[in-house]
Amino acid sequence: MKQLFALSVMALSFLSSCNNLQKVAAEPESLQKFTDEQLMDRVQNDALKYFWDFAEPNSLMGRERYHEDFYPKNDANVVTTGGSGFGLMTILVGVERGFIPRSEAVKRLTHIADFLAKADRHHGAWPHWLDGETGKTVSFGKKDNGGDIVETAFLVEGIITVREYFKNGNAEEKALARKMDDLWKSVEWNWYTKGGEKVLYWHWSPVNGWEMNHKLQGYDETLVTYILAASSPTYPIDAETFYQGWTRNGTYTTTAEKYGYPLYVKHNGAEEYGGPMFWAHYSYLGLDPTGLSDRLVKNYFDLNRSHAMIQYSYSVENPKQWRGYGPNYWGFTASYTRNQDGTVGYDAHNPKNDRGVITPTAALSSFPYTPKESMNVLRFLYIQKPDFIGSAGPYDATSIHYDNWFTPRYLAIDQGTIAPMIENYRTGLLWKLFMNAPEIKNGLKKLDFKSTKYNF
Repeated sequence: MKQLFALSVMALSFLSSCNNLQKVAAEPESLQKFTDEQLMDRVQNDALKYFWDFAEPNSLMGRERYHEDFYPKNDANVVTTGGSGFGLMTILVGVERGFIPRSEAVKRLTHIADFLAKADRHHGAWPHWLDGETGKTVSFGKKDNGGDIVETAFLVEGIITVREYFKNGNAEEKALARKMDDLWKSVEWNWYTKGGEKVLYWHWSPVNGWEMNHKLQGYDETLVTYILAASSPTYPIDAETFYQGWTRNGTYTTTAEKYGYPLYVKHNGAEEYGGPMFWAHYSYLGLDPTGLSDRLVKNYFDLNRSHAMIQYSYSVENPKQWRGYGPNYWGFTASYTRNQDGTVGYDAHNPKNDRGVITPTAALSSFPYTPKESMNVLRFLYIQKPDFIGSAGPYDATSIHYDNWFTPRYLAIDQGTIAPMIENYRTGLLWKLFMNAPEIKNGLKKLDFKSTKYNF
C-alpha cells in the first residue's frame, strides 16, 4: 500500500503541475443520449489519460502498465517504447480534438524527444523497456536486454507522425520536428539483418548477440518494421529483404476463408481464424491500408476487414457458448486475462485461444474496418457495462460469462491503439501524416507498394 500511496501522491502532484484533460462527467443514463460522435470523443479522451495523466513522471513516456488496484513491484518507472509510440499518436489526437492545449503537448513531446535521445540504444534501436528515471535498458526477458527493432518501429511510427504534424509550425514546433527527425534517422535498420541476410531479426543484445534468433516473417503485427527499414534514408534495407524475409519468398498467401471472409495471408500459428486483433492495428496506426497493395496482397484494407469480421462472426456464432458474446460484445487480442482460478494472467486471445475473455481494444481499435460493429461495442460498454470503464477508459480485459469479471488494469499497447485508430476512422489524421511523409512514400514505392488513395 505504501508503494501505491506514493505513486498516487506522485501522480496527483504531476497532474496539479500541468493542464489536465477536460473531464467529462457523465453517468450511463446521460450517456444514452450521446450521439455516436460524442461517444467516440469520450473514449478517445479517456484513452488519452493513460499517456497524459498517468505518464511516467520523469520521462513523460507511457508506462508499460497502469493498475488501479495495485502496482507490480518495481514497475512504477518501467516505460515501454512501442506503447509510447502509440502514445505519441494518441497525444496528437488529443491536440487535434482540443482535449489538451497544443503548447502543452509540444512541451511534453519535446521532453520525450530529449529523453529518447539520451536513453540507451543498441545500433540505433531502443529496447522493449526503459527505466523512465535513468533511460537505461530494462530486460524484457533473460536474453532480451538489447535492441528491439519491432518496438522501435512502433515508436518510430509515432515519431514520424509527430514530426509531420509540427514541421511547419512555430519555432518551438519546428525544433521539436527536427529532434524527432534526428531520432528516426539514427535507427540502424540494416544492422538487424544480421550481417546482410535477406530478413530482419527482432532482437540484438550487446551481451547475448543474436541468441534470441527471432526472424520477422509474416504474417503478424511486424509489417511496419519492414516499411520503415525500407524507407530509412540512412540505414535502409532492400526490396528483396522484404519479399524474401517478410513474405517467406512469396509463400505466405492463402486462399483460405472463414465465415465467407478470405484471409488472404497465412497468419502465423493462426491460419484458420487469423491471429489476435492487434495484428490489424499496430502497423496500421500509421500505415493506411485503404487501397494499398503490393506484389502479393491486392488490398490491405480488405485483409484487415476480413480479420475483424471473422472475429465478429465467431463471437456471434459463439461455439463455446460463453455468456455475453454477440454483436455488442466481441474482440480478441493480447491482453490481461482471467486465469481458471480467477486470478489475473496474460494471454494472446484469438478464436483458437478463446478463454471467455473479451478485450475492448480489439473492437474499439477496429473502427476503420468495422464501424457499425465497433460502435455497438462502444455503446454497450459505456451505457450497459459502466463497471468495465475505469479512469482511462475501458479496462483491459473483461468477461460477462464469469459474473462480469474485469481487471482494473491497463496496458500501454492496448490503450494506445484506441484513440489513433478511431481518429483514422473519423478523419484519417495519423494515416495522412505517416503516408505523406516523403521517406515513407519512397520506401513503399521501393517495395512495389501501390496506393490508389495517395496516388502512387
